[in-house]
Amino acid sequence: MHPQVQVRRLTADDASIGAPLFALYREFYGQPYDEGVAERFLRDRLDGAQSVVLIAELNGDPVGLIQLYPGFSSIAAAPSWHLNDLYVLDSARGHGVATALMAEAERLARSAGAVELVLETAHTNTVAQRLYEREGYRRDAEYITYEKPLT
Repeated sequence: MHPQVQVRRLTADDASIGAPLFALYREFYGQPYDEGVAERFLRDRLDGAQSVVLIAELNGDPVGLIQLYPGFSSIAAAPSWHLNDLYVLDSARGHGVATALMAEAERLARSAGAVELVLETAHTNTVAQRLYEREGYRRDAEYITYEKPLT
C-alpha cells in the first residue's frame, strides 16, 4: 500500500519548503543547483500572485512540486493556465505524487474558470510524456513552439 499523498498550496512565507525541489527541477533542465535562486524565484512569483505553487508531501516530507501560471487564451477569450514546472523526487516516484499534484492543479484551474491547462516538456522526457498522456493531455498537432533567448 502506498502512503497517502498530501497536496497543499504554498505561500510566499513558506517558499523555502519548495526551494530544494525547485532547485532539483532546474538542475534536471541543466541549471546549477541553487536553493537561494530557487527560493527567491518562488517567493517573488508568490508575493506577486504571478503563480500557484503546490507541494506534495509523503509522511510529512516534501517530495513533489508543481508550478502553474494563470493566464489567458486569446482564441478562447477565457482564462488558460500553464502547467510550467512539475518535479517529483526519484524516491517518491510510483506513489501517485505526480498524479495527485496534477489533479489538484486541474481542480484549481477549473475553479478559476480556466478552459485549459497547457504544458510543454523536453522531447527527451519520455517519462513525463507518458504521465501527461495518461492524464488526458494530448500533443498539439496545430501549433509549433518557438523561443528567442533575450539574454
